[in-house]
Amino acid sequence: MAAAVGRYSWFVSVSRKVGSYLFNSSLFIAQAATCTNKMDSVKPTKLEFAVQMTCESCAVKVRAALEGKPGVTSVSVDVGKEQVLVESSLTSAEVQALIESTGRRAVLKGIGGSEQDLGSAVAMLAGVGNIQGVVRFLQLSEERCLIDGTIDGLEPGPHGLHVHTLGDLTLGCLSCGEHYNPFGRQHGGPGDSERHVGDLGNIVAGPDGRASFRQEDRQLKVWDVIGRSLVVDAAEDDMGRGNHPLSKQTGNSGERLACGIIARSAGLFQNPKQICACDGVTLWEERDRPIAGEGRSKANTETPAAHL
Repeated sequence: MAAAVGRYSWFVSVSRKVGSYLFNSSLFIAQAATCTNKMDSVKPTKLEFAVQMTCESCAVKVRAALEGKPGVTSVSVDVGKEQVLVESSLTSAEVQALIESTGRRAVLKGIGGSEQDLGSAVAMLAGVGNIQGVVRFLQLSEERCLIDGTIDGLEPGPHGLHVHTLGDLTLGCLSCGEHYNPFGRQHGGPGDSERHVGDLGNIVAGPDGRASFRQEDRQLKVWDVIGRSLVVDAAEDDMGRGNHPLSKQTGNSGERLACGIIARSAGLFQNPKQICACDGVTLWEERDRPIAGEGRSKANTETPAAHL
């Protein structure tokens, strides 16, 4: 029991670091033969960012950073609301990096489709070492779920990604249960009809340890996975095509490296938050602070306020 409590305390400590998750390293778009079965989404979605802007020259620079870029369909900037709305087929991390290349901080506040979406969710992952990430789910229609994420701190190469049955982090990723498999099928790849609903295939980390990905899934439904967990594994998922005894069960993708509970999140224009009433931390300061604990409070002078 003492060991279990120790592991739980460790996991909580690591999870708190996710609140300060930064998208400031170079982006790597993975294109590997091992992942050709994953259908990357090329259809644009709308991303709502809060961006630190004080004048029209700020807006001009933000527009210049986005307009005309491959994958960016349209850009709308409102200086008064400090809001940037981008319609794009890029990952949210890629769009954020383009905005922040102007020297202005950007925080993703909402994500939506071209039509009324059916729900959204987010998982904040933490685990072994410095692995941490954010993965978002958007139900575009009854048949299409968009999955957009960035995970840092991974070993370069492919890593299995799966939704697991339980949203239980008592023993870290070990207590997340098995792959979400409501129909009792064998393990497979995201493009297979015979697969677990939670089988999302592989993500690929670049030389910098970052995996940035955007794909659509036709079996996953946001309303079915809220409260469950998302887990990234140490090795490549063989999609049930290998000769290992675990191939048809887990894809033989190794140990569980990082995980997080899938929680409901704000859709487009559904997040008006500018300041946390409980501790006075602003939207911009929160971006660089833990979710809770030491270093969170505005009164903590060791963590300076965010300024351009």
